[in-house]
Amino acid sequence: MVRNLGRKIKQEIQVWRAGALPGLLTIGVVIAARLTGSLQFLELAALDRFLRLRPPESVDTRVLIVGVTEKDLQSIGRYPIPDKELALVLKKLQAAKPSVIGLDIFRDFPNEPGKKELTQVLQNSQNIIGIENVLPDPSGLTIAPPQGLPSDRLGFADAILDDDGYLRRSLLGIFNPKVKSEYKFSFTIRVAETYLATKKITLENGICDRDAMRFDSTELTRFVPNTGGYIRADAVGNQILINYRNYQQPFEIVSFNDVKTGQIKSNRIRGRIVLIGMVAPSAHDFINSSVVDGMNPGVIYGVELQAHAISQIVSAVLDGRSLLKVWSDNWEYLWIFGWGFIGIALSRFVQSPRKIFVGLIILNISLVGVVYLLLLVGWWIPIVPALLALSLNGAGLTASLFYRRQQNLQFRLQNRQLAIEQTFNAIHNGPLQTLTKVMRYAQEQNLVTNLLLSELQTLNSEIREVYENAQQEALTQGNLLYLHNNLEIDLNTPLYEIFYEIYSNTTARDFPGFKTLKLRITQFEQINERFLSLERKQALCRFLEECLCNAGKYALNMTRLEVRCFQENSRNVIRVTDNGICLKSKNCYNNTPKYQGRGTQQAKKLARQLGGNFKRVRCSPQGTICELRWPITRTWFWFS
Repeated sequence: MVRNLGRKIKQEIQVWRAGALPGLLTIGVVIAARLTGSLQFLELAALDRFLRLRPPESVDTRVLIVGVTEKDLQSIGRYPIPDKELALVLKKLQAAKPSVIGLDIFRDFPNEPGKKELTQVLQNSQNIIGIENVLPDPSGLTIAPPQGLPSDRLGFADAILDDDGYLRRSLLGIFNPKVKSEYKFSFTIRVAETYLATKKITLENGICDRDAMRFDSTELTRFVPNTGGYIRADAVGNQILINYRNYQQPFEIVSFNDVKTGQIKSNRIRGRIVLIGMVAPSAHDFINSSVVDGMNPGVIYGVELQAHAISQIVSAVLDGRSLLKVWSDNWEYLWIFGWGFIGIALSRFVQSPRKIFVGLIILNISLVGVVYLLLLVGWWIPIVPALLALSLNGAGLTASLFYRRQQNLQFRLQNRQLAIEQTFNAIHNGPLQTLTKVMRYAQEQNLVTNLLLSELQTLNSEIREVYENAQQEALTQGNLLYLHNNLEIDLNTPLYEIFYEIYSNTTARDFPGFKTLKLRITQFEQINERFLSLERKQALCRFLEECLCNAGKYALNMTRLEVRCFQENSRNVIRVTDNGICLKSKNCYNNTPKYQGRGTQQAKKLARQLGGNFKRVRCSPQGTICELRWPITRTWFWFS
């Protein structure tokens, strides 16, 4: 027993080594592709898709956008907007007492008339935040802030785009490239800080990450070069991933002219974050974002982007809305390896290509579902390399396994054919030669009767027929079944039809039990053979043939034979019942065989393989019942 266990363990290790080595190589290739950044664009595209598929969120009522539309520009009659117009709108807004006003319009040069009025409004208002650009453009130029605003009420509007041109990160702070010791804050963080200050919440350094920014207990997860699906990304300054609000129009937008003319009531402004920006196509203040699915999919106005970035910080602090977080690199690569290993295990334990295909679909759907659910609570987990590792191992190793199985099948068929040849040669050179010699000698010496001679000749023919049938089945790779008198049956035929052919062929043989038959009862119903391989079907056919042959050979004075193949209580049943006197009765005790012959052993082995049971019992006062039952359905991981 210990020796058998050791042999099985050794075989299992060899199987795993054969399958695991290419599987581990596949995982290594996937990880290498990720490390080189080859999968980054797919990961970012998957992130965008998942973010768009989230359930719709409510409108953020804290944010109000005052948009300068094309109609407003036509009404004003010029662009850029004169300082006087801006000053007037700012005064109107201040009168309604908003918490903070973010002026998302560059004002590096005065635009008369109204320079004095605008400067006065900006100097006298403590809750107005203006914008500037601190990162030089390709020509080395930056954009100065509006005149009259102190540095603590200025924020930069610079953005860092990904390689595909989309914006997925918000830059919160950076050292001034021109003055290295000066640290600059973004327009986003300035507006959020001013609003949260009205709630007695201040901006501080992080606790888990001292370089991160924090409001109360909410730490803004700092972006690093290998965050999530990014590989060696530009992580300059202090950045966070943008968790865009998922709604077609997530913020209320009113027109610049409606505010100027007093059509917006004070209660729609009071206590809110008011952002003023361009929503006119002619201003060309666009940002590409494939996450936002609004009026122009993939494109949003700059002021809308600022609204998303500000809203996510304020909502995270006050409402607990999730920020986008990621695992450490070690956990991410362990995650990828784990799914790749599942692919290896699937191809190892499930041998059916169809079931592996179904299993891969289920596992891929499960993986996508897990990643999606984690994203809903704020965790961005890599999906593309995990899917590749799982699918390539599952499909690739299955193809390799199928090829190896075909090779092994060919090898087994060759060995089987060789074994048949060797066995027949041994029988021919031994028992058949002896049998022929005995027959010739008995005839010459007149030692046998005609009946005995006929039986010896029949025995000689049967032995040769067994060899020929076995040889033919080996050559056809198990697709055909050969019965007595070279009857050929295609195993792809429905099983109940094959059973009837076996019944007809076998009962026509010259066995003593069949000569006394007076009543034959047959029932060949269509049975469920969904989970039966050709090898199992062949074994069932041989089982029925064996039962019928036993009845014909050993059921003395049999007058009734009942053969039934049917379904009963979710089980397939094959039952052969005769009423003859069993010539093997000396081997029976209390209607049950004392020992198990070769036929019984084979039947019980087949029953175990099918997950069913076999019984052979003696009836009273005479007769025998042979019955095989096996379940119609199988658990998913059961394989033939």
